[in-house]
Amino acid sequence: MEKIQAHIVGEIVSSNSSEAHTLYKKSVFGEPRSGKVQYTISEAIYLVEKGKMELTSRNKKIPKKELINKFKRIDKRIQIKYPVFKDLRERGYIVKTALKFGADFRVYPKGKKPGKSHAQWIVFADHESKILKWNEFSAKNRVAHSTKKKLLLAIVDEEGDITYYEVGWVRP
Repeated sequence: MEKIQAHIVGEIVSSNSSEAHTLYKKSVFGEPRSGKVQYTISEAIYLVEKGKMELTSRNKKIPKKELINKFKRIDKRIQIKYPVFKDLRERGYIVKTALKFGADFRVYPKGKKPGKSHAQWIVFADHESKILKWNEFSAKNRVAHSTKKKLLLAIVDEEGDITYYEVGWVRP
């Protein structure tokens, strides 16, 4: 398969190549929009790292090593969020944005696809040094509960290792 030729305009990464549409159908990378496939920042970084995408801005190829710095201007938390996205994708999960839930990601069970099933988790990613207050924790848990998903806290440590904590409601 040839590399997907994608372009970044403002904060949007997209491609209208046949490879982009094929990869979407096969692995659910991106979202079809107006004849193109639009990618999240995390998806774009992942596909470039895997050698499946070439990204250009103003007709100039963006080198892999410059991607994170370029995307930091768009999303200040990408250095925390991207390792979580990558880890979950490499474990076989479909990972999509959860912006409308106020979370970082929604994660679908292995073998399930958006539109065909519901996400199992909503994920909040943070660095181990971040202090989570009880009211913030409660708000995150309420969002998960109200959307009928489990809360997954992804804690990234100094070495880049990720520890996951699944939180759910219990009726005594």
